[in-house]
Amino acid sequence: MRHNAVQHRAKDIKYLMKRLKTIFLALAAGFMTAVAQTPKNEITVHDDKNGRDEVIDLPEGMSVNSDSLINEWMAKKYLYPDTTCVNPNYNPTFTTEEYQERLRRMPVVMEMPYNGVVQKFIDQYSGRLRRTVSYALGAGNFYIPIFEEALDYYGLPLELKYLPVIESALEPKAKSPAGAVGLWQFMLATGKRYDLRVNSLIDERQDPYKSSWAAARYLRDLYKVFKDWSLVIAAYNCGPTTVNKAIHRAGGTRDYWTIYPYLPSETRGYVPAFIAANYIMNYYCEHNICPMKTRIPVTTDTVTIQRDLHMDQIAALCNIDKEAIKALNPQYKTDLIPGSSGPMTLCLPTDLLTAFIDLKDSVYNYRADELMTRRSTVEVNEKLDNRSVASRRRASRSSASKDNATNDSENTETKKQSSSKSYTSTKSSKSSSSNKSKNKKDKSSSRSSKNSKSKSKKEQQSKTTKVRKGDTLSEIAERNGTTVSKLKKLNKIKGNKITAGDKIKVK
Repeated sequence: MRHNAVQHRAKDIKYLMKRLKTIFLALAAGFMTAVAQTPKNEITVHDDKNGRDEVIDLPEGMSVNSDSLINEWMAKKYLYPDTTCVNPNYNPTFTTEEYQERLRRMPVVMEMPYNGVVQKFIDQYSGRLRRTVSYALGAGNFYIPIFEEALDYYGLPLELKYLPVIESALEPKAKSPAGAVGLWQFMLATGKRYDLRVNSLIDERQDPYKSSWAAARYLRDLYKVFKDWSLVIAAYNCGPTTVNKAIHRAGGTRDYWTIYPYLPSETRGYVPAFIAANYIMNYYCEHNICPMKTRIPVTTDTVTIQRDLHMDQIAALCNIDKEAIKALNPQYKTDLIPGSSGPMTLCLPTDLLTAFIDLKDSVYNYRADELMTRRSTVEVNEKLDNRSVASRRRASRSSASKDNATNDSENTETKKQSSSKSYTSTKSSKSSSSNKSKNKKDKSSSRSSKNSKSKSKKEQQSKTTKVRKGDTLSEIAERNGTTVSKLKKLNKIKGNKITAGDKIKVK
């Protein structure tokens, strides 16, 4: 019996250990999966020459969460996975010679060499960023034609159209921690230098059209300085001053791969990432990446707005979802299109744009008083509260009583001094005092008559006042301890108009 019990106990322990092992392996697998899914913002490159590992920061566009891209209105509305794609969901491996040959076959003007750093970025796009590439291939149907038009106008290489892939992953509202905004990731100062308006209501760095034309001009100007497209790409990322410093430190050479060690960490990976983006956008099929399908090719057009317009007005009368208006016009920070501050563009689907033009006046007038909350003029309340007038009167009386008390004390002190002086006077002065007293009586009588006259004048002045330049009835009422309504009643004034120089009654 004891032997059987021991056997059962051993079985229980064995079973328990097996369960613990299973749980541990499951937890470990979950942890490794979580780690694998966590976005990495850097890559490590091994340098065979010196045997050291180099950490390179990834460009902003390679750090964007693919879920956030797919949840954008444009993606949810017009993009969807291609269920007909039969490519196996794995990334095949190729020889170095195959990568080199593919890069050589690409129809490009710019230099696209192969090396270990470029390979690392190709691995990123074909591996961890496969979903982002799938989105970019689908979203490219909306944005790539805009990029190509601007680049072609200025005679620039069309392969530059993939620069926003590494800048923003084709997200028009992308914002970097450094403050760069939009598809082309313009900094504020650079955007304004290329005529992109930025204020509280609008940020044209998020306008796909205007930012693309500004970027084409900026790239053209950079090429005039460096005469090398790899240096232009580097300068677009870190600025021409930083590239010039790297050239100087490298002994004056103007080769990107020679000045490479003297560039910032992100810029060192920027040109290789650009080469890798061009590679993957051309050879995605070879890596079993299925582009997202475009449900409806969005054909849009623009119209100029020269009056303030609310998106709710457009949505209601043109039968379009407000979220669609925002998605097509990402440059506007609020629901207001501030046309009164200068000509603004409104982008709408072509069929709805015609309806907007036909209903233009009705759209502007629809709920205008309700939606346009910003007041252009306001009236100032000039009515004084009776309690406020009374409190001011009390304050003026208290200050007057304080002044009177001070004057009384000064007069008392003066009287004391004069009495002490009278005791020291001579007998001769006593004889003349009678004459002086007579004179004082005469003077006092004349003073009393003068005082009575001045009092009468003061009384007259207190009843009327002269209107000063810039005076209002409210100010006059406050100065004289009365109200605007009483002034109007005394002077039979209609409205609030008074003229400087006029005398008006105040009591």
